[in-house]
Amino acid sequence: MSPTLTTFTVFLYDSPNRLWAFQRMGLLPGQLAKVPGMAFSQLMGSGRGLVFSLWPDWSRYVLLATWTSEEAADAFFGASPLVQAFRRQARETWTVRMHPIKTHGLWSGQNPFRVVASPVGYDGPVVVLTRASIRTRALWDFWRNAPRAAEGLTRAEGLIFSSGVGELPFVRQATLSAWENPAAMRAFAYGGENHQAAMRRKAEQNWYSEELFARFVPVASEGTYYGINPLEQWIVDS
Repeated sequence: MSPTLTTFTVFLYDSPNRLWAFQRMGLLPGQLAKVPGMAFSQLMGSGRGLVFSLWPDWSRYVLLATWTSEEAADAFFGASPLVQAFRRQARETWTVRMHPIKTHGLWSGQNPFRVVASPVGYDGPVVVLTRASIRTRALWDFWRNAPRAAEGLTRAEGLIFSSGVGELPFVRQATLSAWENPAAMRAFAYGGENHQAAMRRKAEQNWYSEELFARFVPVASEGTYYGINPLEQWIVDS
């Protein structure tokens, strides 16, 4: 059964250390597979801006992981030489811990998240993950139309954080965003005309060979991202 705890960690690097971070993209996955209690992991690069981007951001890398227990995550972030090496090289590190409350679809043939019930009447912050593997024949159409889906995101009411990330340039893309409450997230997802048009185009042209959507409740936020802890004020005892 899939674990309930998920972590999303962002590492920001200054120019002298960006090559070091890029080189670890090919070296670290095998080492992460041996971390006790880490059930699933993806080390990913980032695109410029808030969502999908053709242009890489060499200063930013992310680690998404699920855990069999809180203790396993504590041991990794507290004492693992792997994460300590990343922190030494990084200018800033930010980690959000969260529990999935809604998910559908697959990631590399599996759904790594086990849903837990959200509190009745929950109106606090939510984190949304979307991930897709784009069909080769659909790449041109996707990249021509995808910016419409993100139009207005920078002005979206209730947006706390957003980042476009990816496993494989151009082909396997993901976005993680945090919102003040579920209503703000739904208003952007279903209220914007351009976003809805892009979603219809996605369905009509069958862009994706695989797609996953997950919604989380953040429970802890540690470190900084461009000088601030994005979720600090939204999570009690973060």
